[in-house]
Amino acid sequence: MPSLLKQGATQFCRRSISAIGLALLGLNAASVFAQEAAKSEPIATDRPDFVESGQVVGKGRFQFETGLNFDRSKVDGVTLKSVSNSALLRFGVAETLEFRIETDGFIRATASGYGTSLSQNGFGDTALGVKWQMQDGDGASGRPAIAWLVHADMASGSKEFRGQGTRPSIRTVFEWELADDAAFGIMPGVMLNRNDDGKRYTMGILAATYSRPLTDGWRGFVELSGQQIQSRANGGNVTTFDFGVSHLISNDVQVDAWVSKGLSKAAPDIAAGVGFAIRF
Repeated sequence: MPSLLKQGATQFCRRSISAIGLALLGLNAASVFAQEAAKSEPIATDRPDFVESGQVVGKGRFQFETGLNFDRSKVDGVTLKSVSNSALLRFGVAETLEFRIETDGFIRATASGYGTSLSQNGFGDTALGVKWQMQDGDGASGRPAIAWLVHADMASGSKEFRGQGTRPSIRTVFEWELADDAAFGIMPGVMLNRNDDGKRYTMGILAATYSRPLTDGWRGFVELSGQQIQSRANGGNVTTFDFGVSHLISNDVQVDAWVSKGLSKAAPDIAAGVGFAIRF
C-alpha cells in the first residue's frame, strides 16, 4: 500500500508539473501575442482625404474601407443631389505591394427644380489596381514615403452612371513625417479619360493634404484637391477644399467624417461623408 501511495503521489506531481508547464507556456504565448499586437502600427487608410497614403497594408493583410457620401449643387435653378456608398478593398500580396478593388457603390442621384423632380438609382463603375510602396518614410532625415498607384476604371456600372470605356490612371504619393506626429502629402497623377463623345483626352490630378493629431486617438486634416484637371470642353476642373477628422477605435479599426467645399464650377457646391475602415 505505501508503494501504491508513493506511485500515485509521483504521478500526481508529474501531472501537476506538466499542467503548470502548459499553463506557463499558454500565458507566455498570450503575452507574446499581446506584445506583438501592441507593437503593430496603427491602420493607415486611403480615406477620408483625397490624397492616398504612402503605405500599403503588408503581406497577407486585408483592409476594407467604406463610406457613405453626400453631395449637393445648384445649377441654373436646378438642385442636384447624390448619395453613394463607396468602397475600397486592399489585399497585401507582398510587403510593399497590394492589389486593390475600388467602387463608387450604390448611387442615388436626384435633380429637382421648376416644380419637377427626377431620381435615378444604380451602381458606379469599379476600378482594379495595384499600389507599390517604393520607399518608406523617415522623419529624422526628411525622406518621404513614396508610393505608386496604377488603376484602370472600367465601364462596369449601371447605364446612368457608367463611364466611357476603360480609363487607366497613374498616381504618385509623397508623404512626409513632420514634428509632433504631423504629416504632409502630395499626389500628382494623370488619367487617360474619355468625354461624352467617347474621345480620349488626358486628365490631370494634383492634391496636397496636411494632417496632425488633435487629441488621443483623433486626427484632423485639411486639403486642397484638384480631382479632375481638364478643359471646359471635357467637363471643366473639379477642385475642392476638404477638411475632416478620423478616430482610431483600435490599431485595426478607424472611423472618420469629412466635408468638402467646391472651388470650381464643375465641383459639387458642398459634399460630406462618414466612413469606416478595418484591417484583418
